[in-house]
Amino acid sequence: MTLDDLRVFVAACEAGNLSAVARDLQRTQSAISQHVRRLEAELGLTLLERQSRGVVPTQAGRILHRAAAQGIGQLDQALRRLRDLREGESGTVRITTGATTVRHFMADAVVAFRRRHPDVHLEFRTETSSRSCFDALAANEADLGWITISTPVRGIEQRPVLELPWVLAVHVNHPLARREAIDPGELSGLQPIRLPENSAGRAHLDGQLAHPATEPNATTSVADWDTAMLLAGLDAGTAVVPALPGWQATEHPSLRLIPIPGLPPLAVGWAVRQWDALSRPALEFAETVVAHQRP
Repeated sequence: MTLDDLRVFVAACEAGNLSAVARDLQRTQSAISQHVRRLEAELGLTLLERQSRGVVPTQAGRILHRAAAQGIGQLDQALRRLRDLREGESGTVRITTGATTVRHFMADAVVAFRRRHPDVHLEFRTETSSRSCFDALAANEADLGWITISTPVRGIEQRPVLELPWVLAVHVNHPLARREAIDPGELSGLQPIRLPENSAGRAHLDGQLAHPATEPNATTSVADWDTAMLLAGLDAGTAVVPALPGWQATEHPSLRLIPIPGLPPLAVGWAVRQWDALSRPALEFAETVVAHQRP
């Protein structure tokens, strides 16, 4: 049993298709199958069940997959830390997050970090949901994920940094634009601009407002909060959004943000596989972002 055998086996379990693994690893399907057969021969158990559309792990396969995936992930992190020790203050910090996160939460921190560590490369990977960020972390494709704090995710540590109050974004000519605050019960009947269904922020909001699975008044769905506020400012609907720290009212004269104090705030922050396994540059970048959040 070799580490390469286990890596191929984990990839096969997660892809569910040996041909896809062969393409990703640039090997033949026969070579991929040999890795799996070698594991099965050594253990004396069938690990993958062949089906018409691919493969699925057997009970024994699931046991090995859980252990191997965790072990390989920890080993990869250890190897990255060893490279960081060898390279000193250089290296790469990989961050996965939403499309507008850097603007709202990290702009000042990125500038401060770059001044202190000009040799560290910051690599940002844009995802459309916190779930995708978790997947990138689990696959060891990122060191840090800035996410909407959610229910526990196996193998991922979440650390809240900010709690964002909710506001109603409306055009300045909207009948509600002069209100100082609004109750959650008054939101029914409005024409909402909403995030996609797989968004953790939307799931959090729907849970608080008890929206039905299909909102009959929803006419527009967008990928991020910035686009929702932009459309609200164009009088294309209203949007319930978190009060984002990088938002400047002077830049949006056609838009009004009305507080909704009756809604529990939205928690956002960092997600990692293991805090104590982060490289020194990654840990310092995470701490720099926290230090630059506005109170």
